[in-house]
Amino acid sequence: MTVSETPVPRAAPLVSDPGAAFSFSALRNRLLGWAPGTTFSLGLWGWLLPLAAAVIGGVLRFVRLGQPPSLVFDETYYVKDAYSYLVSGYEREWPQDANTLFNAGTPDILLSTPEYVVHPPVGKWMIAAGMALFGSDNSFGWRFGAAVAGTLTVLMVGLIAVRLFRSPLLGGVAGLLLAIDGHHLVHSRTSLLDVFLTFWVVAAFGALLLDRDDGRRRLARKLSGSARGGSPPADVLRYGPWLLWRPWRLAAGICLGLAVGTKWSALAFVAVFGLMTVLWDVGARRVAGIRAWPAAGLLKDGVPAFFTIIPVAALTYLASWTGWLRSADAYGRNWAQDNPSQAWGWLPDSLRSLAEYHRSAYAFHNGLSSEHTYESSAWTWLFMGRPTSFFYESSTLGVDGCPVDACSSAVSVVGNPLIWWAAAFSLLVLLFAWIGRRDWRAGAILAGVAAGYLPWFAYPERTTFFFYAVSFEPFLILALTWVLGLVLGRATDPITRRRLGAAAVALFLLAAVLMTAFFLPVWTAETIPYSDWRRRMWMPSWI
Repeated sequence: MTVSETPVPRAAPLVSDPGAAFSFSALRNRLLGWAPGTTFSLGLWGWLLPLAAAVIGGVLRFVRLGQPPSLVFDETYYVKDAYSYLVSGYEREWPQDANTLFNAGTPDILLSTPEYVVHPPVGKWMIAAGMALFGSDNSFGWRFGAAVAGTLTVLMVGLIAVRLFRSPLLGGVAGLLLAIDGHHLVHSRTSLLDVFLTFWVVAAFGALLLDRDDGRRRLARKLSGSARGGSPPADVLRYGPWLLWRPWRLAAGICLGLAVGTKWSALAFVAVFGLMTVLWDVGARRVAGIRAWPAAGLLKDGVPAFFTIIPVAALTYLASWTGWLRSADAYGRNWAQDNPSQAWGWLPDSLRSLAEYHRSAYAFHNGLSSEHTYESSAWTWLFMGRPTSFFYESSTLGVDGCPVDACSSAVSVVGNPLIWWAAAFSLLVLLFAWIGRRDWRAGAILAGVAAGYLPWFAYPERTTFFFYAVSFEPFLILALTWVLGLVLGRATDPITRRRLGAAAVALFLLAAVLMTAFFLPVWTAETIPYSDWRRRMWMPSWI
């Protein structure tokens, strides 16, 4: 079954017995978009194909994970911060030659003074977990957490696609596309924070998707229970029942709190996903036949959603600062003691100090405008106008396995061009599907892209990088998968049309795999002739 086989839920046909429209099965089918007499579950293939994609993704991420065997790009901050967490629970300063000693396997050179950092702790704790398992004296240990997070993200995207499109085949396609794309692959092999941000954002989206189905089943059950074989009473049909217990929404709140606890840019996902889940509930009440569905959705769904997601996310975020809160001498920890306040003195000193720390960090982020060789405007991200180089090293004949006079070893955050450029085009198709067909799935995918992408346009003077786009890359993959589902066609299409569609999709996937094989050396720091490296730099701005 393909994406085109699951249209937006439509009103059920007229029935001879109006009360039958409010039976549990009829309500459930309307709310979930199921045809009468059918159900949906992931099934065996719905698990196997995403798992197969995750295995492929895992092989690409874990093989030669330790290369290059040195800190690259911003690993110089986050890996060393993670080691500091293992030692003291908060960030401490390092001597000037710290990278040389750290790369040599001698990380135990921390100074006793605290260090000022501007990113929350969750991602660094996830890096620290890998170091705790495999040691802090080797690059495999530094990057293990990133590789695990990246591989699990591949699996989650595949499972989400199965549920969105009700097609195990498209679930496998979505997982495969993310598994072989270089942008996400490089992040999964490098311990920056963005791969962990992406992991928690995708987990939150998946939880809200499960909550959507679960909430609609609960609505169908409560309405049908009040109908008692006929139509529900008028007072019930006016606003509908309360649906207070939403465990998957609670899980989404935890995931969003952990996402914000990785990077503050996740705040946009909190806002957009919160609005999205409420709009889903408002739409559910309309489809169920609730007369005052706009007001009912906002009151009975919107208010509980706010008090489920926001406090849970906030408490989760606060808990991520436990190491800093428990410390006696972390940076800024004793600010409140040195700055008493009559207005805010009722707050514990620890929370006042934490609030001041956040004010300072926000001012830093807002004023970040220093020039960088690889800075990239958000306008260019969808077309990979200026990919970031994480690592580049030259070598000569006989050095590091170089077989010619001049060689290069690089880690470049350039995506698979076929996947990225096709995904950018797919966004236009989804926009028409959302506006023209009011398809909730198109809207959900676009919401993920908008939350991760659009906020960066509000800071045109800020120094930004292409690799920030990894937070919304899974939604680009889902958009591309949607379009490939359209190319496959409907089950009711003529057999010739289906065969042509299958051949086109197969050729696209084959081309994408070959493109990955071509670019893999510049994603994984392989030593290749300099001429081969230049051959992969398709644009001058990629160098």
